[in-house]
Amino acid sequence: MNYYGAKELAESFRTVRKNTVQVAEDIPEDKYGFKAADDIRSVEKLLTHIALTPQFQLQIHGDKLTTLEGFDFPARMQHMLAEEAKPRTKAQVIELLRTDGEKWATFVEGLSDDFLGQALSMPQGGTPPQRTRFDMILGVKEHEMHHRGQLMLIERIIGLVPHLTRQMQERMARQQR
Repeated sequence: MNYYGAKELAESFRTVRKNTVQVAEDIPEDKYGFKAADDIRSVEKLLTHIALTPQFQLQIHGDKLTTLEGFDFPARMQHMLAEEAKPRTKAQVIELLRTDGEKWATFVEGLSDDFLGQALSMPQGGTPPQRTRFDMILGVKEHEMHHRGQLMLIERIIGLVPHLTRQMQERMARQQR
């Protein structure tokens, strides 16, 4: 018996996505073009990247691939980069985060334990040579949390206190009363 299955994966992803949407809402639209360095994504592009990332895994698991040998990674990346490059307003980015996030979470919560336990073969030379679907699906959430950490640092740079920090400060203040 798995204690952490599809429903838990979906709910944990929804929690992460809810926090990402809050960051997207907190950052003013006039800062969506901000880049912490010349060679990295702007706030808008980073949020768009986060929103679109589950599509990659949705293709792999929705198509029930059993191997990634022969999977056309460059074509998939070109498609993702082209989608990411499209200009979007703050409202459009937030809507994309919400709709694509819920599409992914809904897909994940419908998966069986057997499906999550299936191993996929990685391309020649891949490390490790096999990964479970569970591990790959969990990676979507981990990837988003990585980028959200970048966004929270950007919030600090532009003069905002991230919402998770504000919430912690409020809890600490209540406990001190």
